[in-house]
Amino acid sequence: MNRLRLMAGSLFVGGLFILTLGISLTIQSGLGASPFDATLVGLSGNVGLTVGSWEILIAVLLLICNTFLSRTKPEVLGLATAFVTGLGIDMWLYLLNGRIEPEPLGGRVVCFVLGLIVTGLGTAVYLHAKFAPSPLDRLTLLLQKLTGRSILFSRTLIYFVFLMAAFIFNGPIGIGTLLTVCLGGFILNFFMPVVQKALDKDAMKHPI
Repeated sequence: MNRLRLMAGSLFVGGLFILTLGISLTIQSGLGASPFDATLVGLSGNVGLTVGSWEILIAVLLLICNTFLSRTKPEVLGLATAFVTGLGIDMWLYLLNGRIEPEPLGGRVVCFVLGLIVTGLGTAVYLHAKFAPSPLDRLTLLLQKLTGRSILFSRTLIYFVFLMAAFIFNGPIGIGTLLTVCLGGFILNFFMPVVQKALDKDAMKHPI
């Protein structure tokens, strides 16, 4: 039991650590962040507060939406996930600022692609911890269940909604944003079973 808790905690913290690094890399690339992150950056630049702070505030709104869709009690622990994610984004942006300035274009592309892949991996890892997905990821799973479609479909649908919001708030939209809409759900859909297979192998090697 203690080993299970330790593993879940490691997956949760490690996954969010990886996820927020990926998000920060895409923002630093200058090619356009994901629709959700572009919305956060746009709000930060036009309204104030940090990118991580807006992550937490929007999480509260999504929590209310999820409660309505699932018709269950609010998943308050999801806010803890959003809080850690917000802190992680601000931390990575601070650490990467002035240290990673990918130029010329080739370096920016590498930075963005790496960020996109790392984001998908980090999301898959922390979701398998089954602690409490962020309100955004909970919405992804809820839409998957309600529509009977794949994570790819529900994630892409959410991305399109936030893409419109990013336009409204003048977020950093670029070719990278469109690539995230097209590939973000696919990458997450790819890593979910990969991470599960790795966990199954570990469980076989270290039975409880």
